[in-house]
Amino acid sequence: MTTTAATAASAPPSDTPSGLAWREGFAALGPAFHTELVPTPLPDPHWIAGSPDAAAVIGMAPGWLGSDAAVQVLSGNALLRGMRPLASVYSGHQFGVWAGQLGDGRAILLGETGNGHEVQLKGAGRTPYSRMGDGRAVLRSSVREFLCSEAMHALGIPTTRALALTGSPAPIAREEIETAAVVTRVAPSFVRFGHFEHFAARDQVAELRALADYVIDRYYPECRSAGEASGGNAYAALLRAVGERTAALLAQWQAVGFCHGVMNTDNMSILGLTIDYGPFQFLDAFVPGHICNHSDSQGRYAFNRQPQVAYWNLFCLGQALMPLIEDTELAQAALEPYRSLFPAEYMGRMRDKLGLAAAAEGDAQLVDDLLALLAAGAVDYTIFWHRLSQAVAAQDFSPVRDLFPDRAGWDAWAARYTERLAREDRPQAAARMQRTNPRFVLRNHLGELAIRAAKDGDFGPLHALQAVLARPFDEHPDHAEWAGFPPDWASSIEISCSS
Repeated sequence: MTTTAATAASAPPSDTPSGLAWREGFAALGPAFHTELVPTPLPDPHWIAGSPDAAAVIGMAPGWLGSDAAVQVLSGNALLRGMRPLASVYSGHQFGVWAGQLGDGRAILLGETGNGHEVQLKGAGRTPYSRMGDGRAVLRSSVREFLCSEAMHALGIPTTRALALTGSPAPIAREEIETAAVVTRVAPSFVRFGHFEHFAARDQVAELRALADYVIDRYYPECRSAGEASGGNAYAALLRAVGERTAALLAQWQAVGFCHGVMNTDNMSILGLTIDYGPFQFLDAFVPGHICNHSDSQGRYAFNRQPQVAYWNLFCLGQALMPLIEDTELAQAALEPYRSLFPAEYMGRMRDKLGLAAAAEGDAQLVDDLLALLAAGAVDYTIFWHRLSQAVAAQDFSPVRDLFPDRAGWDAWAARYTERLAREDRPQAAARMQRTNPRFVLRNHLGELAIRAAKDGDFGPLHALQAVLARPFDEHPDHAEWAGFPPDWASSIEISCSS
């Protein structure tokens, strides 16, 4: 029997103490911004995984996560008192093309906690913005999002969090029949560039202003006292501030070798968070033009294009804010810092990876030449950096040298690096590298192994991988194989926008 949204509406709220209080938050903006609705219940939901760390962040009572009541609430089958579920409307550019109205097609915001975190279910059923979709998410993609959200947080990269993952035997049709799952996501805000584009495209200036004022007052209050650089214009200051956060985020992505895969404007967070984990990938071999999204036939979102795409998306945000900024020169000036801040942030990250405490002439060339060597040899990116960290500590570069087909090229670069490193405190350099270069990242094949086990009802590998990724800089000798080279079959894994 199919359970409908009407059934969910009649389900009584759960009174099991969760420790959570709720406030109005985004809902207060009114019906032009969202549609209130209840999730569509899932039959026979079961617990898969949770993040006690994320639970603590939102103020959840210890022990509630994973309880029977939590399974029901976080699968969309019950509500806690004070929740006000809704789906928000936005628009956006997808693969560089204006897509018009989009919105939360399978995400339902349950509400905002008393300490200012929004809690959202992904895969909780159809909404008015689902278009031709069913509003559901499948186990395969949900496992990937749950693991990567928490892994990125452990790497120190701004991200939405994953509070919980629940599953259901309900069949979901994609390329094949799969089973349903729901990820509970947490963030200070899920507002995207596309929210602003939506109201600008419809010439709804009052709503655009209300949204911008909400974001400024809640998340960027410093923009109210915008200085000369923003002409005293709070909305230009907002654009500048979002650009600064986005530049810092992209620098972190590029430094760790993370490919987002689908950087549409509706997948860009106004807070500079990594959001919407779809066809993502951490690089195996360092291939600058790597395309992780099988749906990206033109390579728009290739790894080395991500920084420029982010700027293009910021330009779209600037266009959307023009009815409020009302000055083209101010808007252009607000966008300009990204162009200098990203390379500065990126070089800062790369110096940390190399153990260099302060900038010196020639550092940029040293990094560029290293990346060229890595690319020429298709050297494994994560393994290289971890081995280099160990080599600096042990003063033995031979394990790193073994990674390069071009030994002479490596030797020449290593001589320059050793000379540069001589100006640093060696133990401090090694320590800096070891807390910057992870031993473990969520490689595609590791996620695939966890997914295969989960499909068979075994969540042990998922839990073990989650625990390792929560401490990515540790050695974890019992799971050393997860830090090794990917198997040959890893290159055949295809990740697309389908989920």
